[in-house]
Amino acid sequence: MSEISQAMSQRLDALEAENLKLKRINAALIERVETGSSVSAAPYAAFEHSAALAEQVRERTEALSLTMAELKRSNQALKAANTEAATAHQRLIDAIESISDAFVLFDSERRILLFNNKFRDFWQGTGVQIERGVTIADLRRLAEMHGIIAREHLTDAPEEPIYQLADGRWVQVSERVTGEGGLVVLYTDITDLKASEAARREQALEQKSRLLQSTVDNLSQGVALVNAEGRLEVWNHRFLSLTSLPDIDASHSHDFAQLMAKTEVELIKPNLQGPIMPEREQRLADGRVLEIKTHPMPSGGFVNTYTDITEHHRYAENLRESESWIRLITDHVPALISYLGADMCYRFTNQVYDDFYGWPRGSLLGESILRAHGEASFRRLQPYVTRALAGESVTFEVEEQNAAGENRYMLKSYVPNLDAQGKAVGFFVLIRDITERKRTSEALQQAYQNLEQRVRERTSELTELNQQLRQEISERKAVETRLLDAKQEAEQANLSKTKFLAAVSHDLLQPLNAARLFTGALLDQSMPERIAHLVGAVSNSLEDVENLLGTLVDISKLDAGVIKPDPAPFRLSDLLENLAIEYRQIASSEELDFSFVGCQAVVLSDITLLARILRNFLTNAIRYTPRGGRILLGCRRRHGQIEIQVCDTGRGIPSDKLTEIFLEFRRIHPPGAAQDKGLGLGLAIVDKISRMLSHPIKVASEEGRGSIFSVTLPLGELPPQSLLPPLATSDYDARLQGAQIWMIDNDPAICAGMATLLQGWGCQVVTALGLEHLSEQINIGSGALDLLIADYHLDNDVIGTDVVEEILQRRSDRPPVLMITANYSNELKQSIRESGYLLMNKPVKPGKLKATLTHLLKPSISA
Repeated sequence: MSEISQAMSQRLDALEAENLKLKRINAALIERVETGSSVSAAPYAAFEHSAALAEQVRERTEALSLTMAELKRSNQALKAANTEAATAHQRLIDAIESISDAFVLFDSERRILLFNNKFRDFWQGTGVQIERGVTIADLRRLAEMHGIIAREHLTDAPEEPIYQLADGRWVQVSERVTGEGGLVVLYTDITDLKASEAARREQALEQKSRLLQSTVDNLSQGVALVNAEGRLEVWNHRFLSLTSLPDIDASHSHDFAQLMAKTEVELIKPNLQGPIMPEREQRLADGRVLEIKTHPMPSGGFVNTYTDITEHHRYAENLRESESWIRLITDHVPALISYLGADMCYRFTNQVYDDFYGWPRGSLLGESILRAHGEASFRRLQPYVTRALAGESVTFEVEEQNAAGENRYMLKSYVPNLDAQGKAVGFFVLIRDITERKRTSEALQQAYQNLEQRVRERTSELTELNQQLRQEISERKAVETRLLDAKQEAEQANLSKTKFLAAVSHDLLQPLNAARLFTGALLDQSMPERIAHLVGAVSNSLEDVENLLGTLVDISKLDAGVIKPDPAPFRLSDLLENLAIEYRQIASSEELDFSFVGCQAVVLSDITLLARILRNFLTNAIRYTPRGGRILLGCRRRHGQIEIQVCDTGRGIPSDKLTEIFLEFRRIHPPGAAQDKGLGLGLAIVDKISRMLSHPIKVASEEGRGSIFSVTLPLGELPPQSLLPPLATSDYDARLQGAQIWMIDNDPAICAGMATLLQGWGCQVVTALGLEHLSEQINIGSGALDLLIADYHLDNDVIGTDVVEEILQRRSDRPPVLMITANYSNELKQSIRESGYLLMNKPVKPGKLKATLTHLLKPSISA
């Protein structure tokens, strides 16, 4: 604003000077006109000149008036500009005073033009008065003289230095050059920022210290940091445990040497004079081995690490021991063994290798193969070495001299040692002396050449013999053809015999079945001892005949393929409980202790064939166990299967006869034992059935102590309607008392025998030869009936199941049905099973029949 005012003042002075000049010109012109008019002779000329002058004066007067008006306007603008300049100056001062930083404005010569009170505050207490015109150099001199600046803080931006003042405050200086060459300087108080940064640095340092301590505490090594004064500063719990030191108070510093004097661990420090950092391996009294290393720090002090290398040390000792054993073994192997690296230098040789080439023990290690064997030998070996280092296993023969100068034939094998990338890093060398084999081979070659002549001589002889042999072979083929025809005829005859036995079994079993029923009924009657003895003898004889005939029939049916397995799931207790009832009575009659362990498992098998196997086991156990012995029937679970065992305390079987007993017509007769009437086919039948069912049979026996026969079968699963609880098996005899039983069979003798037997057990029996005969005796629809027994084959080709179905249709209830037949076919068994009936094959054994009836009858039978 001062510059504008100065320019306006200069313009005003120029206008006033020009106005004064015009006034003088006007006065001179008027005076000249007046003077010239008095002396001039030409008045008109003077008037004309005067008019021209007057015109000029008028023009100049108008110009002066315009100039004066413009000057007035300029004065007014100058006054307004001065007012605005004063206002702007005051606003500038207020703005400078309002900012939080100290402000100083220097001119181009670096003299103070303007500053605020905050800048003046810097100089309080120094006695220095800051005024306009003071130079920046004077300010620096005064600041140094009075100690206002404590120190300068170097930063990455030199144009904005930072100073710490004597009173502790921090100031950042910012400078900027103005457009006129002046300088604006701002002094920013950053004391709070510095304090905040210091707090953050301390917090970060504290966090880093915690992280460092946590890291050190989680190291598997013991760590101890010792400062330059020898005081322990940082440590971890692993250091204390390895050195067996007690817990250290972290609030106090401790002399490291004094601490280590309390433990058996050795104190080591860095060797500052040498390039190698000291380290130790120390074995402690408790057997541990510590590895101690020390590392110097640039700021003085050192760091020691303690590592428990007990396992590593033991492993190294084991390796050394293994290496010793390997070397001992390889030194005694009758072969030359070595190993060469990729540089073709020896890394290992055994004693035999050194001895063969005459080298002192271990002197070849580190030597190249070229130097060890010479250039000539190396040229022969080089192609094989190259192939081995290329990853190829090479075996070749070579003739070499040993240390005694003898030429020996050697068989060499080069086996490459490949790294993870498949690159050969060396190769193994295995050399065997084949001199004797080579000589033997040469001798054999010579012998072979001699033999060729002999072979040619014998060839002509063999040709003649060959012709004779061809003739004999032709004759033998003719004989073999005749033998095959005879064998086929024999097999056909055997098959016919088997089918015949199977076909006549029914006719043979019918009268036998009736006789067995009569004898069973007689045995249940009270009679004189002599008659009872005779009846028992007859029963035993019939039983023997039945067993012999049944065995023959069974073996014939198995050979003829008539019997086919029909596996189905069933509850094992249904079979075993009936067997237990049947054989408990037989065992009791033989004065044997019979035990039974029940099992509710469901198995998958042919119940009839499985019963045949178990009956053979139980019959043999009773037959070969002396009086007073024990027999056990039970089950065991074996890896998801069921093993049924029959154990006895009988005479036992010799170990060399355990396989022979399963052959046909083979029986074991211990010395002094009574001769039984069997054919030796029972276990042969068991073996055939077990193979047919895929049920393994096992036997274990010890002479004089007893035997265990077992059969293993798979588990099964019953359909949902069959998952009912098994019927209780107590009070069997009570169930038969008063039971109403109907018996239908076309054989009167069997009907009479069955009636006699059942009535002896307390049953009420009605027997009939057919449906019409039964209708004549009783009202089929309303007569009392607890159990219905029927033969499958009746007269006039009538089927027993049809008769049973007719009876059941006439009745409102549905009593249990027992079908009896001599037909063993699977189709019949399946048909009867689907009808919901129970099947029993002839000949019927009284004990088995009684057990079956008690099983079928419900517990609540009315008398």
